[in-house]
Amino acid sequence: MELLWEKVKYQIKKTLPDHSYRMWVDPVQLISYNNNNIKLSSPNTYSIKRLKDNYLVIFEEAFLKLGINDISIEFKVISKEKFCSKGKNTNIGAYPAVPLLVKRSKQLNLPGFKMKFNNGRMFNKGYTFDDFVVGNNSNFAYSASLSLAQGNIKGSNILYILAKTGLGKSHLSQAVGHHIITNSLSKRVYYATAEEFTNEMIFSLKNKTIERFKEKYRKKCDVLILENVHFLSGKEATQNELAITLDYLLEANKKVIFSGCELPDEIPKLNDQLKSRLSLGLVTEINAPDYATRVRILKRKSKVFGYDIPNQVTEYIAQELCDDVRQLESGLFGVAAKGHLMGYNIDIELAKSVLANITKAKKRITVESIKKLICKEFSITEADIISASRKRRIVKPRQMAIFLSRKYTDQPIKKIGNSYNKYHATAIYAINAVERELKQKSVIFEQINYLSKKIESGKL
Repeated sequence: MELLWEKVKYQIKKTLPDHSYRMWVDPVQLISYNNNNIKLSSPNTYSIKRLKDNYLVIFEEAFLKLGINDISIEFKVISKEKFCSKGKNTNIGAYPAVPLLVKRSKQLNLPGFKMKFNNGRMFNKGYTFDDFVVGNNSNFAYSASLSLAQGNIKGSNILYILAKTGLGKSHLSQAVGHHIITNSLSKRVYYATAEEFTNEMIFSLKNKTIERFKEKYRKKCDVLILENVHFLSGKEATQNELAITLDYLLEANKKVIFSGCELPDEIPKLNDQLKSRLSLGLVTEINAPDYATRVRILKRKSKVFGYDIPNQVTEYIAQELCDDVRQLESGLFGVAAKGHLMGYNIDIELAKSVLANITKAKKRITVESIKKLICKEFSITEADIISASRKRRIVKPRQMAIFLSRKYTDQPIKKIGNSYNKYHATAIYAINAVERELKQKSVIFEQINYLSKKIESGKL
């Protein structure tokens, strides 16, 4: 019976994206098979609904390929804890399954509703693994987050998600919490931003309840999700408290998810104790989505919001808005809203009129605009920056221009190199040279920060 089930899952795995298979199908177990009546287990009723609505046909086809037809598939809720008690070797991470008969608090009425956790922070109901559009820019971060939520990462229970604003780090962070709650792995999930953690600690100190604060995070927390850790810069007392809290959590094999816009080593005024702990786990990065991923994101959002957007309009929006997911959502909503409210047909002309309002405040970032900015700031000419000169006053600005072109545009390195009259290998060397100096916090560190702020504010 077990061999049959493994063959069925193998058939299903070949037909589904890897993240969908791991999320919904892999946890399913075969309970019994008798006279073409098949009983399968799932950890909770929500998973069963998802399986029936989206995957039942796939299960039936997989059995059919193995010569088993005219079957009846029944799903039954059985906790992973029960499987373990029967000798089933199931990896469920560091948390015992929560019995389904336990009276649930409001935070477990998921998904589809906002959840309030012990510290008062709310989860976004749409921030689940199933609603995250995976692309080349986020595949590793998604896989690492899902594996941590399922307890499949060996060696460390810490995950650091690195991304700029609007690229999905909050989505993945909260998706971990959603998964753990909906699969009854733990109820003690604490979600907060670094600013809220700091404010809560200050409040506790002022009201002489700091011991209660410490007990909450050190002893009553199974999963800590802390966003925007770069906010901790310069906050020595909070850093010390968090470092000690992490020691308690790691010693107890709890899960910790951090997110931030900078790597731990690059956050200024962060003490060595906390920096070393933030660097203990797996660091994953979400980059800006490429064109194909942007199209898929827009189509997913259109489906969620019930928008009927023609393909050519979707593709146009994806082509014009390439900074982050929030910008894509803004463009999509603007086009749909204007078409609905004004009674216009949703076409390219309508999209152009809406997107003009989004992009006019921020000039399109191109290799050429970055080149002009560098030449202006360093008082050199465009002829200088593309020349073969090896003078330091030319080389360093050129390297920074290549680095920023790579950071802020979708252009491949080879094309960026050509724009500066340099070979592909030279462009890679320039990028690596700047990255090394950024890690050393040299003068270039301040210069790049200054230039980045100018670029991001549209002051090119």
